[in-house]
Amino acid sequence: MNIDRQKQTPIFTALEKFRKQRVVPFDVPGHKRGRGNPELVELLGDRCVGIDVNSMKPLDNLCHPVSVIKEAEELVADAFGAAHAFLMVGGTTSSVQGMVLSACKAGDKIIMPRNVHKSAINALVLCGAVPVYIDPKVDKKLGIPLGMEVSDVRAAMEANKDAVAIFINNPTYYGICSNLKELVSLAHEYGMLALVDEAHGTHLYFDEKLPVSAMEAGADMAAVSMHKSGGSLTQSSILLLGPEMNERYVSQIINLTQTTSASYLLMASLDISRRNLALRGRQSFEKVASMASYARDEINAIGGYYAYGRELINGGSVYDFDVTKLAVYTRDIGLAGIEVYDLLRDEYDIQIEFGDISNILAYISIGDRIQDIERLVGALADIKRLYSKDVTDVFISEYIPPAVVATPQQAFYAPKENLPVKETAGKVCAEFVMCYPPGIPILAPGEIITKEIIEYIEYAKEKGCSMQGPESPDISRLNVIKY
Repeated sequence: MNIDRQKQTPIFTALEKFRKQRVVPFDVPGHKRGRGNPELVELLGDRCVGIDVNSMKPLDNLCHPVSVIKEAEELVADAFGAAHAFLMVGGTTSSVQGMVLSACKAGDKIIMPRNVHKSAINALVLCGAVPVYIDPKVDKKLGIPLGMEVSDVRAAMEANKDAVAIFINNPTYYGICSNLKELVSLAHEYGMLALVDEAHGTHLYFDEKLPVSAMEAGADMAAVSMHKSGGSLTQSSILLLGPEMNERYVSQIINLTQTTSASYLLMASLDISRRNLALRGRQSFEKVASMASYARDEINAIGGYYAYGRELINGGSVYDFDVTKLAVYTRDIGLAGIEVYDLLRDEYDIQIEFGDISNILAYISIGDRIQDIERLVGALADIKRLYSKDVTDVFISEYIPPAVVATPQQAFYAPKENLPVKETAGKVCAEFVMCYPPGIPILAPGEIITKEIIEYIEYAKEKGCSMQGPESPDISRLNVIKY
């Protein structure tokens, strides 16, 4: 990494220069630096709306960068150890879909764990690729899917030598890491591309004490959510490429779906955040890891909760653990994770990332303070004292392996009928059902609906999980394939 170059912010600098020129706007956006929308100025401030501008020669164009955006992307590549990088303004969803659509066309096989984010399966709906799912191992106590076993991946590759790529989650929302270097090496041995969903792994590039990053492991592409642990604005992301990828072809793929009106607020936030990470990332994430470790110790001292960490490592399905993650198992106090999530928000004014059936996740980042950690710990102690119940009705696992009988694209576009959820057992699902976050489908198009899955959906609704996916607003009905 060239530290002197990393001090530069080409997009932000160009925007500041442009703002000071006081150019008269006869282009979009129509708010004209806020003059046409004073309420927006009151909300965001003069400086913010003043740089919410359209693409123009002095500011470059994200669809075909030749100047300041091109330079910013080169700085991202340098900071993250990639051959090339793209600034993405459609969230890491657009980065994930850019990877899949670049690697696959209709009929191509792609090997992936079933516990992928919905954006990956959505990409299969768009391009018509065929998923070869590897069912992840499950920690039955915690109710979470684990990483990809090397032996399972090798077996899948041996049985599907015509697959063009493997898609890897690393780290998972819960901090679980697979043996990434070995999986990438295995993919290349079989002539496949290695695509890594690194939405929750921005920080892995800036502290060698953390698990290995995708680019360091030799991956061909990685989708990195800068707005999560990297500090940029929501919806900003980056897509990293290894040396064997054709960056111009990937650019064409990205331009199939990404906006032609890219937000300079998002791009400037990526520019500034990349500089901050390059210059101060290591000390920032050492602090984050230290705060997460402190929080785990304090929460485990309460009793009844289990904030898990590196003790889960087993050399296989949990090859490594991201110690910046603060995931807490709650069922031993008789409460589902989503119930603790709701109590923290409603009674203690604490907003955590998510609660599922068995766990909560508090996202700790460069913006947190130790007093915030102490407030969370105090609230959890209070919740145990005031709200704990006898342990009943515990689901064995968070993940139910599906039976796949059609590709996501085939099922999504098939003739459908809409039935009450309770009447869909044995039918083939034609849409998605998921708790969001984390956005991992309980059901995806092409999967057989079972009694166990229906029970899980009803249980998640009863406990208050935020459900989405189906056409039905209250998740009371499902679209199934009409035969």
